[in-house]
Amino acid sequence: MKSERILVVDDDPSMRRVIEFTLAEHYQVRVAENGSQALESLATEPADLVITDVRMPSMDGMELLRRVRQGFPEVLVILLTAYGSIDAAVEAVKSGAYDYLTKPFNPEELKLVVSKALEHRSVVEENQNLREAVRQIFSFENMIGASPKIRYVFETAARVAKADSTLLIYGESGTGKELLARAIHLNSRRKDKPFVTINCAAIPPTLIESELFGHLRGAFTGAVAHKRGKMEVADGGTLFLDEIAELSPELQVKLLRAIQEGELEKIGSLEPVRVDVRFIAATNRNLKKMIEDGTFREDLYYRLAVVPIELPPLRERKDDIPALFEHFFRRYSEERGRPGMRYDSSILPRLMHYNWPGNIRELQNIIERMIVLARGETVGADDLPEPIHSVRPFVGNIWLELPDTGINLEEVERALIERALEKCNWNQTRAAKFLDISRKTLIYRMEKYGLQPPEGSQTAPENQPAEHTQETS
Repeated sequence: MKSERILVVDDDPSMRRVIEFTLAEHYQVRVAENGSQALESLATEPADLVITDVRMPSMDGMELLRRVRQGFPEVLVILLTAYGSIDAAVEAVKSGAYDYLTKPFNPEELKLVVSKALEHRSVVEENQNLREAVRQIFSFENMIGASPKIRYVFETAARVAKADSTLLIYGESGTGKELLARAIHLNSRRKDKPFVTINCAAIPPTLIESELFGHLRGAFTGAVAHKRGKMEVADGGTLFLDEIAELSPELQVKLLRAIQEGELEKIGSLEPVRVDVRFIAATNRNLKKMIEDGTFREDLYYRLAVVPIELPPLRERKDDIPALFEHFFRRYSEERGRPGMRYDSSILPRLMHYNWPGNIRELQNIIERMIVLARGETVGADDLPEPIHSVRPFVGNIWLELPDTGINLEEVERALIERALEKCNWNQTRAAKFLDISRKTLIYRMEKYGLQPPEGSQTAPENQPAEHTQETS
């Protein structure tokens, strides 16, 4: 079925018929006699492409082009002129035309230009849809996590995204610093401009200045061509400086000047280049301690940390692990061609009691590995790698953290009894029942460990269990 819609505008009836006949086999074509009629047609029925003559009475093609660009910016325009020249072409393109054709033209030439124009429009539309989809994925409302610490991070990031302030993101390796920076960019006014990343720790010190600021040909041995630096590439958008603490003191000075002045100097050039860039930096190191040690500039720190954001490690937001696990499990099941994969409930308790030194990145790695290596359609605790699989800190249905250095059994018993008494508001009868021991045994243990209600506390009477622990029969 023909889908692309083309509007042909020409005051010459024979020319309208020729163009309509040439294109009607592949496209939906309609015609208009002049610019005013064309605008009325666009207002009532959409079009993907307008082909218009330049020389027309009342409203010429250049004026129609201007009006179309203003009122229907998604519509492409091709201009037809019998007075083709370089100047006319330049003026048309500067005014927003996709292309122009000089009369007389042959049908194949017209078909080719129209085909390229509509292909270009399709790519632009696809990119817009892709950007919108990515924007939705990285919207703060859709980011995973309900724990108070991570919600505070998302709320702070959402507030500062619309501003152009520089940001400093703290967080251990694997906590998602770059993802947060990308989300901030995609929710900012710079969302349609580049998001450029430079890892200050991954580039040798001798090359990082060139990577950041660029260089001119011949500026040093091996500089065989001009090179745009990351900062220039990010013009209009956001530059993400990962592992900022690894910059040398000399480069810290140059970066500070670039941020303050909004301009950079390429290696081998004395002419500064103006840039409009938002800076977001990230580090897993303590910059304030580095300032005290003299390895990081205090003025650069305060220039970067206009808004500091600290991403909590996964061990401090364990309530988010089930949702994160579910998200990545479904994602990697689809990506690895195993959409029917399931997981056993025995997995989650072990994940919740592991400390995650590698944070979210480690969690992702483990989930992907389990799915790839799974022999069947269900993965369980036995499929978890060491040391997570060896986490078996349970007594009955109580999960405990067992340190590698061992435990003192009497200390554990004392702590359990004290917790049970607190839970039961120091009602001995209720606490004994909770612990499944006799009241006499409980009193003996309380005397052994010197356990007494805190001074001034209101204990529940022995013949009436505490209200908040009372069970319904």
